[in-house]
Amino acid sequence: MSAVITTHGLTKIFRHHTAVDSLDLVVPHGQVYGFLGPNGSGKSTTMKMLLGLTQPTSGSITLFGEPLTRASRMRLLPSIGSMIEAPPGYAHLTGRENMRIVQDMLDLTTAQIDHALATVRLTEQQHKLVRHYSLGMKQRLGIAMALARDPSLLILDEPTNGLDPAGIEEVRGLLIRLAGEGITVMVSSHLLDEIDKMASVLGILAGGRMIFQGSRDDLFAQSVPDLVIETPDPAAALAQAGHATPVAGGVRLSGLDKEKTAAVVQRMAVAGVPIYQVRRVQQSLEDVFMDLTGRGGLL
Repeated sequence: MSAVITTHGLTKIFRHHTAVDSLDLVVPHGQVYGFLGPNGSGKSTTMKMLLGLTQPTSGSITLFGEPLTRASRMRLLPSIGSMIEAPPGYAHLTGRENMRIVQDMLDLTTAQIDHALATVRLTEQQHKLVRHYSLGMKQRLGIAMALARDPSLLILDEPTNGLDPAGIEEVRGLLIRLAGEGITVMVSSHLLDEIDKMASVLGILAGGRMIFQGSRDDLFAQSVPDLVIETPDPAAALAQAGHATPVAGGVRLSGLDKEKTAAVVQRMAVAGVPIYQVRRVQQSLEDVFMDLTGRGGLL
């Protein structure tokens, strides 16, 4: 898959703080790229650099195969829609009036505005004042503004922030549908379960550095799930297992690959420990994320 975004050694230093450190980013075409990391890991700073809103201290950015420079920025940005931080919009205007401002600023057609509103399912609410919009409707209006110019790339920071489950599901479905239509979507979120449901490629930051980038399967392959050995004699199992934790119906062990698991089970069998079952604990994206980031806090 061709890359829509690539960075090489991308770095941003604020005085004595390195917010982004030597970041090599690859966002493939037509995919939902989930951008994850604890608070302060550099996600928003990275997105702002990709949009030319913040200048890198060093490193390079390539968009659509072309280096992002001061000279190329105005040529590249019309192909990018974005929503960073809070959704835009004037509360005293209607949704349609807000979209008309975008239309005039970007010299868009009425058909483009109509299509953007229809895409986020706001056509019926377009003449309602934004102050009367729900948070989900405001988020969708922000996405409509980002979509109005028919972008090839969407960069969205927390597009499901504050939404109820129905609103989250609606935005998730929208982003998956847009990717299916060939639009590349880069999205950050603190809702790991939602990213897990929508993203085909993941990038995880910690301390400004990329600690993982790849598919979900690649990510889970890097983490070893805990092992539970069910036995009616947990005391005897603990004596053979070493570092283990007693749980209901047996013991739980961490960090054991296939070879170490086989060795522990063999020791127990030789010692006469009855073993009913050996199983891996099912992991969620949050479990793997916390392992990789050293349990460094929530997103």
